[in-house]
Amino acid sequence: MNQNVILFDINETVLDLSALKPKFKYYLGEDSYMDTWFSMLLHSSTVCMITDVKTDFKCLAKAALDALSGRLKITLSQDDCDDIIGTLASLPAHNDIKPALLKLREADFKLVAFSNSSLALLSSQLKNAQLECFFDEVISVESAGTFKPSQEAYQFAVKKFNVPPYFIRLVATHDWDTHGALSAGLKAAFIDRLGYPYNPEYQKPNIIGNTMDQIAEQIILARTI
Repeated sequence: MNQNVILFDINETVLDLSALKPKFKYYLGEDSYMDTWFSMLLHSSTVCMITDVKTDFKCLAKAALDALSGRLKITLSQDDCDDIIGTLASLPAHNDIKPALLKLREADFKLVAFSNSSLALLSSQLKNAQLECFFDEVISVESAGTFKPSQEAYQFAVKKFNVPPYFIRLVATHDWDTHGALSAGLKAAFIDRLGYPYNPEYQKPNIIGNTMDQIAEQIILARTI
């Protein structure tokens, strides 16, 4: 049996979050606060996952923005917040995404968008980035009532396909995400977009690259050996 299903994390892995930086520069004074905000968002999603709080990524994005602006003693109106968070729906794809996805499709892999974003947001993101035609399926962990990196999130995706988990590979630029997939019995590939050291306490995938093309080539090669 060939491993033929590839799950792609979307935010930062496929879509370029740096498009948000001008918004943070305009409203909060520093574009680097975008990274702080996204880290706070991921932290809150993990807390909600562990404590079984039912919410969605957009609500957590707003809460993280409120917390950050509060720390900075900056008042944001509802329109300001909507302007920042609304940009999530129109992020561009990284330049290396479409050629790599095309290469994997031509190699007969099933490509799946797999995200903590709500299904509505995820659908808008893929449509606005002109990526709809590259993915065979779209999965939001919203439907599982959890967030990555819970094992339930990855198992929810696995149940969609009639293959064992080790025949499915997650591609992500977050080491906590690849670790989560590996912990759930999937395979993984890590694309080093951020230049951060991979956490040595996490399980490490056997495929690592700096570009999506490098990742695609290694995935194709791994299926043949």
